[in-house]
Amino acid sequence: MTRYPRDMRGFGAHAPHPHWPHDAKIAVQFVLNYEEGGENCVLHGDAASEAFLSDIPGAAQWAGQRHWNMESIYEYGARAGFWRLHRLFTDVEIPLTIYGVATALARSPEQLQAMKDADWEIASHGLKWVEHKDMPEEEERASIAEAIRLHTEVVGIRPKGWYTGRCSANTVRLVAEEGGFEYVSDTYDDDLPYWLEVGSRDQLVIPYTLEANDMRFATAPGWVTGEHFGAYLTDAFDTLYAEGQAGAPKMMTIGLHCRLIGRPGKIAALKRFIDHIQQHEGVWCPRRIDVAQHWAKTHPHRRRDRPSQMSRDAFVTAFGGIFEHSPWIADRAFDLELGPAHDCAAGIHNALCRIFRTATENERLGVLTAHPDLAGKLAAAGRLTSESTSEQASAGLDMLTDAERETFTTLNAAYVAKHGFPFIIAVRDHDKASILTAFQRRIQNDRSTEFTEACQQVERIAQIRLTDLLQ
Repeated sequence: MTRYPRDMRGFGAHAPHPHWPHDAKIAVQFVLNYEEGGENCVLHGDAASEAFLSDIPGAAQWAGQRHWNMESIYEYGARAGFWRLHRLFTDVEIPLTIYGVATALARSPEQLQAMKDADWEIASHGLKWVEHKDMPEEEERASIAEAIRLHTEVVGIRPKGWYTGRCSANTVRLVAEEGGFEYVSDTYDDDLPYWLEVGSRDQLVIPYTLEANDMRFATAPGWVTGEHFGAYLTDAFDTLYAEGQAGAPKMMTIGLHCRLIGRPGKIAALKRFIDHIQQHEGVWCPRRIDVAQHWAKTHPHRRRDRPSQMSRDAFVTAFGGIFEHSPWIADRAFDLELGPAHDCAAGIHNALCRIFRTATENERLGVLTAHPDLAGKLAAAGRLTSESTSEQASAGLDMLTDAERETFTTLNAAYVAKHGFPFIIAVRDHDKASILTAFQRRIQNDRSTEFTEACQQVERIAQIRLTDLLQ
Protein backbone atom coordinates (compact mmCIF):
# COMPACT_ATOMS: atom_id res chain seq x y z
CA MET A 1 0.00 0.00 0.00
CA THR A 2 1.54 3.31 -1.11
CA ARG A 3 -1.54 5.45 -0.52
CA TYR A 4 -3.03 5.41 2.97
CA PRO A 5 -6.75 6.27 2.85
CA ARG A 6 -7.34 7.20 6.50
CA ASP A 7 -7.17 10.90 7.38
CA MET A 8 -5.10 11.33 10.54
CA ARG A 9 -4.74 15.10 10.09
CA GLY A 10 -8.16 16.62 9.61
CA PHE A 11 -8.00 20.38 10.05
CA GLY A 12 -4.57 20.20 11.65
CA ALA A 13 -3.50 22.64 14.33
CA HIS A 14 -5.80 25.43 13.18
CA ALA A 15 -9.42 24.42 12.68
CA PRO A 16 -11.65 26.90 10.84
CA HIS A 17 -13.80 29.24 12.89
CA PRO A 18 -17.36 27.99 12.40
CA HIS A 19 -18.96 31.45 12.83
CA TRP A 20 -22.03 29.93 14.43
CA PRO A 21 -25.16 32.09 14.23
CA HIS A 22 -25.34 34.97 16.72
CA ASP A 23 -21.62 34.49 17.41
CA ALA A 24 -22.40 31.41 19.53
CA LYS A 25 -19.51 29.97 21.52
CA ILE A 26 -20.71 26.40 21.03
CA ALA A 27 -23.29 24.43 19.07
CA VAL A 28 -24.97 21.79 21.24
CA GLN A 29 -26.90 19.34 19.11
CA PHE A 30 -29.22 16.65 20.47
CA VAL A 31 -29.94 13.49 18.47
CA LEU A 32 -32.75 11.10 19.39
CA ASN A 33 -32.34 7.68 17.79
CA TYR A 34 -35.71 6.17 16.95
CA GLU A 35 -35.03 2.45 16.43
CA GLU A 36 -37.95 0.81 18.23
CA GLY A 37 -39.68 -1.48 15.74
CA GLY A 38 -36.70 -1.57 13.40
CA GLU A 39 -34.45 -3.84 15.46
CA ASN A 40 -33.61 -7.47 14.77
CA CYS A 41 -36.74 -9.55 15.26
CA VAL A 42 -38.02 -12.71 13.57
CA LEU A 43 -41.29 -10.84 13.03
CA HIS A 44 -39.30 -8.50 10.77
CA GLY A 45 -37.89 -11.37 8.74
CA ASP A 46 -34.59 -11.46 10.63
CA ALA A 47 -32.80 -14.67 11.54
CA ALA A 48 -32.59 -13.89 15.25
CA SER A 49 -33.66 -11.52 17.99
CA GLU A 50 -31.91 -8.27 18.92
CA ALA A 51 -29.00 -8.25 21.37
CA PHE A 52 -27.74 -4.65 21.21
CA LEU A 53 -28.38 -1.60 23.42
CA SER A 54 -30.83 -2.77 26.00
CA ASP A 55 -30.90 -3.06 29.79
CA ILE A 56 -30.57 -6.86 29.60
CA PRO A 57 -27.07 -7.73 30.88
CA GLY A 58 -25.10 -9.97 28.53
CA ALA A 59 -27.91 -10.22 26.01
CA ALA A 60 -27.37 -12.62 23.11
CA GLN A 61 -29.31 -13.19 19.92
CA TRP A 62 -31.84 -16.00 19.96
CA ALA A 63 -31.70 -17.67 16.58
CA GLY A 64 -35.13 -18.24 15.06
CA GLN A 65 -36.98 -17.11 18.19
CA ARG A 66 -38.69 -14.04 19.51
CA HIS A 67 -37.01 -12.61 22.60
CA TRP A 68 -40.05 -11.38 24.50
CA ASN A 69 -38.08 -9.43 27.12
CA MET A 70 -35.93 -7.73 24.50
CA GLU A 71 -38.96 -6.79 22.44
CA SER A 72 -40.71 -5.32 25.47
CA ILE A 73 -37.68 -3.18 26.35
CA TYR A 74 -37.68 -1.72 22.84
CA GLU A 75 -41.42 -1.23 23.14
CA TYR A 76 -40.90 0.80 26.32
CA GLY A 77 -38.87 3.25 24.27
CA ALA A 78 -41.74 3.81 21.86
CA ARG A 79 -44.60 3.66 24.37
CA ALA A 80 -43.15 5.66 27.30
CA GLY A 81 -39.59 6.87 26.73
CA PHE A 82 -40.34 8.78 23.56
CA TRP A 83 -43.15 10.78 25.11
CA ARG A 84 -41.09 11.64 28.17
CA LEU A 85 -38.37 13.00 25.91
CA HIS A 86 -40.92 14.75 23.70
CA ARG A 87 -42.30 16.63 26.71
CA LEU A 88 -38.82 17.57 27.90
CA PHE A 89 -37.55 19.00 24.63
CA THR A 90 -40.72 20.73 23.58
CA ASP A 91 -40.97 22.35 27.01
CA VAL A 92 -37.42 23.78 26.77
CA GLU A 93 -37.92 24.62 23.08
CA ILE A 94 -34.84 22.75 21.89
CA PRO A 95 -35.38 21.07 18.51
CA LEU A 96 -34.08 17.56 17.95
CA THR A 97 -32.69 15.64 15.05
CA ILE A 98 -34.31 12.23 14.88
CA TYR A 99 -32.23 9.41 13.50
CA GLY A 100 -35.25 7.47 12.28
CA VAL A 101 -35.00 3.85 11.17
CA ALA A 102 -37.42 3.76 8.24
CA THR A 103 -39.22 0.57 9.30
CA ALA A 104 -39.46 1.86 12.89
CA LEU A 105 -41.03 5.13 11.73
CA ALA A 106 -43.51 3.18 9.63
CA ARG A 107 -44.59 1.27 12.75
CA SER A 108 -44.98 4.43 14.91
CA PRO A 109 -47.30 6.88 13.13
CA GLU A 110 -48.35 8.76 16.27
CA GLN A 111 -44.77 9.37 17.39
CA LEU A 112 -43.86 10.38 13.84
CA GLN A 113 -46.63 12.96 13.75
CA ALA A 114 -45.40 14.37 17.06
CA MET A 115 -41.90 14.72 15.61
CA LYS A 116 -43.27 16.58 12.61
CA ASP A 117 -45.52 18.81 14.72
CA ALA A 118 -42.50 19.81 16.82
CA ASP A 119 -40.57 20.69 13.62
CA TRP A 120 -37.87 18.20 14.47
CA GLU A 121 -35.58 17.06 11.68
CA ILE A 122 -36.14 13.44 10.72
CA ALA A 123 -32.91 12.09 9.27
CA SER A 124 -32.50 8.53 8.02
CA HIS A 125 -31.10 5.85 10.30
CA GLY A 126 -31.25 3.22 7.57
CA LEU A 127 -33.89 0.73 6.60
CA LYS A 128 -33.49 -1.55 9.64
CA TRP A 129 -31.53 -1.31 12.89
CA VAL A 130 -29.23 -4.20 12.00
CA GLU A 131 -25.53 -4.87 11.45
CA HIS A 132 -24.10 -3.89 8.06
CA LYS A 133 -20.43 -4.87 8.35
CA ASP A 134 -20.82 -8.15 6.43
CA MET A 135 -23.42 -6.88 4.00
CA PRO A 136 -22.33 -7.11 0.33
CA GLU A 137 -21.92 -3.71 -1.28
CA GLU A 138 -24.78 -4.06 -3.72
CA GLU A 139 -27.10 -5.28 -0.98
CA GLU A 140 -26.22 -2.28 1.16
CA ARG A 141 -26.71 0.06 -1.79
CA ALA A 142 -30.16 -1.42 -2.33
CA SER A 143 -30.93 -1.11 1.39
CA ILE A 144 -30.03 2.59 1.32
CA ALA A 145 -32.31 3.12 -1.67
CA GLU A 146 -35.18 1.28 0.01
CA ALA A 147 -34.65 3.26 3.24
CA ILE A 148 -34.97 6.50 1.29
CA ARG A 149 -38.06 5.25 -0.54
CA LEU A 150 -39.84 4.09 2.60
CA HIS A 151 -38.80 7.16 4.61
CA THR A 152 -40.17 9.43 1.89
CA GLU A 153 -43.40 7.47 1.75
CA VAL A 154 -43.93 7.48 5.51
CA VAL A 155 -42.63 10.94 6.43
CA GLY A 156 -43.73 12.81 3.31
CA ILE A 157 -40.30 14.17 2.33
CA ARG A 158 -37.00 12.43 1.66
CA PRO A 159 -34.33 12.57 4.38
CA LYS A 160 -31.56 15.13 4.07
CA GLY A 161 -29.26 13.54 6.66
CA TRP A 162 -28.00 9.99 7.08
CA TYR A 163 -26.59 7.86 9.89
CA THR A 164 -26.44 4.06 9.69
CA GLY A 165 -24.68 3.48 13.00
CA ARG A 166 -23.96 -0.22 12.63
CA CYS A 167 -22.24 0.58 9.35
CA SER A 168 -19.77 -1.06 6.98
CA ALA A 169 -16.56 0.29 5.49
CA ASN A 170 -18.61 1.13 2.38
CA THR A 171 -21.44 3.05 4.03
CA VAL A 172 -20.19 6.64 3.82
CA ARG A 173 -19.09 6.21 0.21
CA LEU A 174 -22.36 4.59 -0.83
CA VAL A 175 -24.46 7.28 0.85
CA ALA A 176 -22.35 10.03 -0.74
CA GLU A 177 -22.67 8.37 -4.13
CA GLU A 178 -26.46 8.38 -3.74
CA GLY A 179 -26.08 12.12 -4.10
CA GLY A 180 -29.10 13.45 -2.24
CA PHE A 181 -27.88 13.95 1.32
CA GLU A 182 -26.81 17.29 2.73
CA TYR A 183 -24.77 15.49 5.39
CA VAL A 184 -23.62 12.05 6.49
CA SER A 185 -22.81 11.27 10.13
CA ASP A 186 -21.21 7.82 10.12
CA THR A 187 -17.95 9.10 11.58
CA TYR A 188 -16.75 10.07 15.06
CA ASP A 189 -13.52 11.83 14.09
CA ASP A 190 -13.89 15.55 14.76
CA ASP A 191 -15.58 18.31 16.74
CA LEU A 192 -16.56 20.17 13.57
CA PRO A 193 -18.16 19.29 10.23
CA TYR A 194 -15.86 18.76 7.26
CA TRP A 195 -16.01 18.02 3.55
CA LEU A 196 -15.23 14.63 2.03
CA GLU A 197 -14.49 14.23 -1.67
CA VAL A 198 -16.14 11.06 -3.00
CA GLY A 199 -15.53 10.91 -6.74
CA SER A 200 -17.10 14.07 -8.15
CA ARG A 201 -19.29 14.49 -5.06
CA ASP A 202 -18.36 16.95 -2.29
CA GLN A 203 -20.08 15.38 0.71
CA LEU A 204 -20.46 17.20 4.00
CA VAL A 205 -19.77 15.05 7.05
CA ILE A 206 -21.09 15.98 10.51
CA PRO A 207 -19.39 13.60 12.95
CA TYR A 208 -21.54 11.84 15.53
CA THR A 209 -20.64 10.65 19.04
CA LEU A 210 -20.42 7.37 20.91
CA GLU A 211 -19.07 8.91 24.11
CA ALA A 212 -21.53 11.73 24.89
CA ASN A 213 -24.14 9.08 24.27
CA ASP A 214 -26.63 7.33 26.53
CA MET A 215 -25.78 4.03 24.81
CA ARG A 216 -23.17 3.63 27.50
CA PHE A 217 -25.96 2.79 29.93
CA ALA A 218 -26.08 -0.49 28.01
CA THR A 219 -22.36 -1.11 27.42
CA ALA A 220 -19.27 -1.66 29.53
CA PRO A 221 -17.53 0.51 30.55
CA GLY A 222 -20.55 2.71 30.81
CA TRP A 223 -22.85 4.87 32.88
CA VAL A 224 -24.27 3.33 36.05
CA THR A 225 -26.49 6.23 37.11
CA GLY A 226 -27.90 9.25 35.34
CA GLU A 227 -25.55 11.38 37.41
CA HIS A 228 -22.54 9.78 35.72
CA PHE A 229 -23.94 10.62 32.31
CA GLY A 230 -24.86 14.14 33.35
CA ALA A 231 -21.45 14.83 34.87
CA TYR A 232 -19.72 13.70 31.69
CA LEU A 233 -21.94 15.90 29.52
CA THR A 234 -21.31 18.89 31.79
CA ASP A 235 -17.54 18.41 31.71
CA ALA A 236 -17.57 18.11 27.92
CA PHE A 237 -19.75 21.19 27.54
CA ASP A 238 -17.64 23.28 29.93
CA THR A 239 -14.43 22.36 28.09
CA LEU A 240 -15.85 23.14 24.66
CA TYR A 241 -17.53 26.32 25.87
CA ALA A 242 -14.19 27.56 27.22
CA GLU A 243 -12.58 26.83 23.86
CA GLY A 244 -15.33 28.84 22.21
CA GLN A 245 -14.73 31.76 24.55
CA ALA A 246 -11.05 31.57 23.58
CA GLY A 247 -11.96 31.98 19.92
CA ALA A 248 -12.23 28.37 18.73
CA PRO A 249 -15.92 27.36 18.86
CA LYS A 250 -16.80 23.71 18.37
CA MET A 251 -19.83 21.45 18.14
CA MET A 252 -21.04 19.07 20.83
CA THR A 253 -23.31 16.21 19.82
CA ILE A 254 -25.36 14.26 22.38
CA GLY A 255 -26.79 10.90 21.37
CA LEU A 256 -30.00 9.67 23.00
CA HIS A 257 -32.25 6.60 22.77
CA CYS A 258 -35.91 6.42 23.80
CA ARG A 259 -35.54 3.10 25.66
CA LEU A 260 -32.42 4.24 27.56
CA ILE A 261 -32.48 7.91 28.57
CA GLY A 262 -36.28 7.74 28.45
CA ARG A 263 -36.28 5.87 31.78
CA PRO A 264 -37.15 8.13 34.74
CA GLY A 265 -33.99 7.32 36.67
CA LYS A 266 -31.82 8.46 33.77
CA ILE A 267 -33.63 11.44 32.27
CA ALA A 268 -33.34 13.55 35.44
CA ALA A 269 -29.62 14.06 34.78
CA LEU A 270 -30.37 15.13 31.21
CA LYS A 271 -32.78 17.73 32.54
CA ARG A 272 -30.08 19.08 34.87
CA PHE A 273 -27.63 19.25 31.98
CA ILE A 274 -30.10 21.24 29.87
CA ASP A 275 -30.60 23.63 32.81
CA HIS A 276 -26.80 24.01 32.95
CA ILE A 277 -26.32 24.95 29.31
CA GLN A 278 -29.28 27.33 29.36
CA GLN A 279 -27.53 29.34 32.07
CA HIS A 280 -24.78 30.21 29.58
CA GLU A 281 -24.91 32.88 26.89
CA GLY A 282 -23.90 32.09 23.33
CA VAL A 283 -25.19 28.50 23.18
CA TRP A 284 -26.79 27.44 19.88
CA CYS A 285 -28.98 24.33 19.96
CA PRO A 286 -29.72 23.51 16.29
CA ARG A 287 -30.89 20.52 14.36
CA ARG A 288 -28.19 18.78 12.35
CA ILE A 289 -29.68 20.02 9.11
CA ASP A 290 -29.29 23.58 10.44
CA VAL A 291 -25.61 22.88 11.09
CA ALA A 292 -25.21 21.40 7.61
CA GLN A 293 -26.79 24.34 5.85
CA HIS A 294 -24.84 26.86 7.93
CA TRP A 295 -21.54 25.09 7.22
CA ALA A 296 -22.24 24.78 3.49
CA LYS A 297 -22.92 28.51 3.30
CA THR A 298 -20.10 29.64 5.59
CA HIS A 299 -17.43 27.14 4.52
CA PRO A 300 -18.24 25.98 0.97
CA HIS A 301 -15.89 23.32 -0.27
CA ARG A 302 -13.08 24.22 -2.66
CA ARG A 303 -11.14 21.44 -4.30
CA ARG A 304 -7.36 21.72 -4.55
CA ASP A 305 -4.45 19.67 -5.77
CA ARG A 306 -3.59 17.18 -3.04
CA PRO A 307 -0.02 15.83 -2.99
CA SER A 308 -1.19 12.34 -2.00
CA GLN A 309 -3.39 12.21 -5.11
CA MET A 310 -0.90 13.61 -7.63
CA SER A 311 0.69 11.64 -10.44
CA ARG A 312 4.41 11.02 -10.16
CA ASP A 313 5.22 13.66 -12.76
CA ALA A 314 3.04 16.26 -11.06
CA PHE A 315 4.49 15.41 -7.65
CA VAL A 316 8.09 15.74 -8.85
CA THR A 317 7.29 18.93 -10.71
CA ALA A 318 5.73 20.43 -7.58
CA PHE A 319 8.34 19.32 -5.05
CA GLY A 320 11.45 18.43 -7.04
CA GLY A 321 13.07 21.79 -6.30
CA ILE A 322 12.45 21.83 -2.58
CA PHE A 323 15.83 20.21 -1.99
CA GLU A 324 18.20 22.25 -4.17
CA HIS A 325 18.63 20.72 -7.64
CA SER A 326 17.71 17.26 -6.28
CA PRO A 327 14.44 16.08 -7.87
CA TRP A 328 15.38 12.46 -7.11
CA ILE A 329 14.28 13.07 -3.51
CA ALA A 330 10.73 13.90 -4.57
CA ASP A 331 10.73 11.00 -7.04
CA ARG A 332 11.57 8.51 -4.29
CA ALA A 333 9.20 10.15 -1.80
CA PHE A 334 6.34 9.52 -4.22
CA ASP A 335 6.70 5.80 -3.50
CA LEU A 336 6.22 6.21 0.27
CA GLU A 337 2.90 5.48 1.98
CA LEU A 338 1.38 8.89 1.45
CA GLY A 339 -2.12 9.85 2.54
CA PRO A 340 -4.26 12.83 3.59
CA ALA A 341 -1.83 13.56 6.43
CA HIS A 342 0.75 14.43 3.77
CA ASP A 343 -1.45 16.99 2.03
CA CYS A 344 0.22 19.84 3.92
CA ALA A 345 3.65 21.37 4.33
CA ALA A 346 4.53 19.28 7.40
CA GLY A 347 3.45 16.08 5.66
CA ILE A 348 5.45 16.60 2.46
CA HIS A 349 8.43 17.85 4.47
CA ASN A 350 8.42 14.65 6.51
CA ALA A 351 8.24 12.50 3.38
CA LEU A 352 11.06 14.34 1.60
CA CYS A 353 13.24 14.34 4.72
CA ARG A 354 12.78 10.59 5.16
CA ILE A 355 14.30 10.08 1.72
CA PHE A 356 17.10 12.55 2.38
CA ARG A 357 17.95 11.01 5.77
CA THR A 358 18.09 7.47 4.42
CA ALA A 359 20.11 8.37 1.32
CA THR A 360 23.78 7.42 1.09
CA GLU A 361 26.34 9.86 2.37
CA ASN A 362 27.47 10.57 -1.19
CA GLU A 363 23.88 11.33 -2.21
CA ARG A 364 23.45 13.71 0.68
CA LEU A 365 26.79 15.30 -0.14
CA GLY A 366 25.46 15.84 -3.64
CA VAL A 367 22.53 17.77 -2.18
CA LEU A 368 24.89 19.91 -0.11
CA THR A 369 27.17 20.70 -3.03
CA ALA A 370 24.15 21.64 -5.14
CA HIS A 371 23.64 24.64 -2.85
CA PRO A 372 25.24 27.92 -3.92
CA ASP A 373 27.74 29.92 -1.88
CA LEU A 374 26.18 32.69 0.15
CA ALA A 375 26.53 35.96 -1.75
CA GLY A 376 28.84 34.14 -4.16
CA LYS A 377 29.51 34.29 -7.88
CA LEU A 378 26.26 32.63 -8.89
CA ALA A 379 24.31 35.26 -7.01
CA ALA A 380 26.30 38.03 -8.61
CA ALA A 381 25.66 36.52 -12.04
CA GLY A 382 21.93 36.10 -11.35
CA ARG A 383 22.12 32.32 -11.75
CA LEU A 384 20.53 31.20 -8.47
CA THR A 385 17.22 29.36 -8.33
CA SER A 386 14.29 31.65 -7.62
CA GLU A 387 14.02 30.14 -4.13
CA SER A 388 17.68 30.81 -3.33
CA THR A 389 17.48 34.31 -4.76
CA SER A 390 14.50 35.14 -2.55
CA GLU A 391 16.04 33.55 0.52
CA GLN A 392 19.37 35.37 0.20
CA ALA A 393 17.58 38.65 -0.45
CA SER A 394 15.49 38.19 2.72
CA ALA A 395 18.67 38.52 4.79
CA GLY A 396 20.06 41.43 2.76
CA LEU A 397 22.73 39.33 1.07
CA ASP A 398 21.87 40.93 -2.27
CA MET A 399 22.86 44.36 -0.93
CA LEU A 400 26.36 43.91 0.50
CA THR A 401 29.04 46.52 0.76
CA ASP A 402 32.33 45.76 -0.98
CA ALA A 403 33.90 44.92 2.39
CA GLU A 404 31.04 42.56 3.33
CA ARG A 405 31.21 40.84 -0.04
CA GLU A 406 34.95 40.34 0.41
CA THR A 407 34.38 38.84 3.87
CA PHE A 408 31.82 36.37 2.50
CA THR A 409 34.10 35.43 -0.38
CA THR A 410 37.00 34.71 2.00
CA LEU A 411 34.82 32.69 4.38
CA ASN A 412 33.22 30.72 1.53
CA ALA A 413 36.58 29.71 0.13
CA ALA A 414 37.96 28.69 3.53
CA TYR A 415 34.82 26.74 4.45
CA VAL A 416 34.70 24.76 1.19
CA ALA A 417 38.43 24.03 1.40
CA LYS A 418 38.00 22.59 4.89
CA HIS A 419 34.68 20.74 4.60
CA GLY A 420 34.22 20.00 0.91
CA PHE A 421 30.77 21.59 0.54
CA PRO A 422 29.33 25.12 0.73
CA PHE A 423 28.28 26.80 3.95
CA ILE A 424 24.53 26.23 4.23
CA ILE A 425 22.21 28.07 6.57
CA ALA A 426 18.49 28.78 6.58
CA VAL A 427 18.93 32.49 5.96
CA ARG A 428 15.23 33.20 6.59
CA ASP A 429 15.92 32.45 10.27
CA HIS A 430 18.70 35.09 10.43
CA ASP A 431 19.86 38.53 9.51
CA LYS A 432 23.17 39.43 7.93
CA ALA A 433 24.96 39.83 11.25
CA SER A 434 23.83 36.51 12.73
CA ILE A 435 24.74 34.71 9.49
CA LEU A 436 28.29 36.02 9.73
CA THR A 437 28.46 35.00 13.39
CA ALA A 438 27.29 31.47 12.57
CA PHE A 439 29.71 31.32 9.62
CA GLN A 440 32.68 32.20 11.81
CA ARG A 441 31.61 29.71 14.49
CA ARG A 442 30.81 26.76 12.26
CA ILE A 443 33.94 27.01 10.13
CA GLN A 444 35.78 25.83 13.24
CA ASN A 445 33.80 22.54 13.44
CA ASP A 446 35.21 19.21 12.30
CA ARG A 447 33.80 17.87 9.03
CA SER A 448 31.52 15.24 10.61
CA THR A 449 29.89 17.78 12.94
CA GLU A 450 29.48 20.26 10.14
CA PHE A 451 28.10 17.68 7.73
CA THR A 452 25.37 16.92 10.25
CA GLU A 453 24.68 20.61 10.82
CA ALA A 454 24.53 21.31 7.08
CA CYS A 455 22.04 18.49 6.56
CA GLN A 456 19.84 19.89 9.31
CA GLN A 457 19.98 23.30 7.68
CA VAL A 458 18.99 21.78 4.33
CA GLU A 459 15.92 20.24 6.01
CA ARG A 460 15.05 23.58 7.58
CA ILE A 461 15.32 25.34 4.22
CA ALA A 462 13.01 22.71 2.74
CA GLN A 463 10.51 23.30 5.54
CA ILE A 464 10.45 27.03 4.85
CA ARG A 465 10.03 26.51 1.12
CA LEU A 466 7.15 24.08 1.62
CA THR A 467 5.42 26.40 4.05
CA ASP A 468 5.57 29.15 1.42
CA LEU A 469 4.31 26.77 -1.27
CA LEU A 470 1.50 25.02 0.62
CA GLN A 471 0.27 27.58 3.12
